[in-house]
Amino acid sequence: MRRYSPGDDVGVLVVEDEEIPAEAHAEYVRRVPGFRLAGIARTGAEALEALKDAESAPSGSEAEIGLVLLDMNLPDLHGLDLLRRIRGAGLPVDVIAVTAVRDLAVVRSAMSGGIVQYLIKPFTFSAFSAKLAAYAEYRRRMAEQAASTTQSEVDSAFAALRPAVAGQLPKGLSAETLEAVADLLKGARAPLSASEAAEALAMSRITTRRYLEHLADQQSVLRSPRYGSRGRPELEYSWRW
Repeated sequence: MRRYSPGDDVGVLVVEDEEIPAEAHAEYVRRVPGFRLAGIARTGAEALEALKDAESAPSGSEAEIGLVLLDMNLPDLHGLDLLRRIRGAGLPVDVIAVTAVRDLAVVRSAMSGGIVQYLIKPFTFSAFSAKLAAYAEYRRRMAEQAASTTQSEVDSAFAALRPAVAGQLPKGLSAETLEAVADLLKGARAPLSASEAAEALAMSRITTRRYLEHLADQQSVLRSPRYGSRGRPELEYSWRW
């Protein structure tokens, strides 16, 4: 099983015991460019079996797995126990926790166990795709590095996973809403106008535009005019990677 192979779709194993969320997450994976569904495991034992099978699969095959979407509440193992077994077996996969568990101790243990992202249920497709887009950028940056890397290259790769969008926010802006706007732009396949972003987030256009303008002022977002319509050009916004 290879890691950080540029240009290849990332095989994803969904580990989720409940049928409806498992199918929903699988469908989300299918909708994100650069990723393909490698399988669904409903228990920890099934997940380990799938990963071990993928370990011996030919490079580039449909069975190859590079990323695991891991629920914490499984019928036979806690997600943290499965994570430890994956690491203990030396299986070269990345793990994103996809779970309703909000307990801080679990979050800390998951982070120390080497997960690359923590996504709390429930979430929208835009939030999901933004996490995968950030992971894909992290993977791309790692693939471009030589056998020996530099501090700045390592910092750049990890910055792709956890980009900072909030700092000292202007009065009236919240960190949670700012993150939602940022996640939407990261997952968007094309630049969005304030009206399009507002509709996707179920927010007012004026409020959404304040967040977009703040991100643009912070150099996190590229702001450019959209031509092609009559009258004054509309502005559109896209995330800077």
